[in-house]
Amino acid sequence: MKTEQVYHCEVHFSGRVQGVGFRYQTFQIAKEFDVSGTVRNLADGRVRLEAEGDKNQVQAFVDEVADQLGVFIRQVERTESEQPPRHKGFSIR
Repeated sequence: MKTEQVYHCEVHFSGRVQGVGFRYQTFQIAKEFDVSGTVRNLADGRVRLEAEGDKNQVQAFVDEVADQLGVFIRQVERTESEQPPRHKGFSIR
């Protein structure tokens, strides 16, 4: 039996991305797209965004986050894969 695979994208944002409403704004943007995942602050000062679903939806979502919050972002590291779904809905951690 083959397990369903979905497009998964993990993105690390560096810059002035904590303490500026980055996670809340990302959560609001997620409502505009058919994606599941999480956004969380990391101890090293970065923010990690995990999003999964249809590849076009996920990529458009990540691009929109980068566009709207670009003033705070210095660097973006993106990892893409196909894997079984891990998230239901979108949440702030």
